[in-house]
Amino acid sequence: MPSHLLATATPVALSTSGLVTYLQTLFGPLFLGIVGIVAIFFLFTREITRFVQFFVLAVAIAVIFYVPGIVRSLAMGIAHALGVH
Repeated sequence: MPSHLLATATPVALSTSGLVTYLQTLFGPLFLGIVGIVAIFFLFTREITRFVQFFVLAVAIAVIFYVPGIVRSLAMGIAHALGVH
C-alpha cells in the first residue's frame, strides 16, 4: 500500500447510537423464549408459587431492559420521597 494513502486516512470513530436497539432486537426474542419455556415447565410441574415468583421477576427484568429510563425515574422519586435532594 502506498505510504501517501496511509497518511491521509482519517480515523473512524465508533458509533453506539443504534446499540440499544440492536441489543433489544437480538436478546428480546431470546429472553421471551426462555421465559416461556421456564413458565411452561413450572406450570406442568404444578409449582404455582415458583411460577408466580418467576413471572414477577421476569416482568421486572423486562421492564428494566425495555424501559431503561424507568430506573432513573424511580431513583429520583425515592430520593424525593426520602427528602434527599
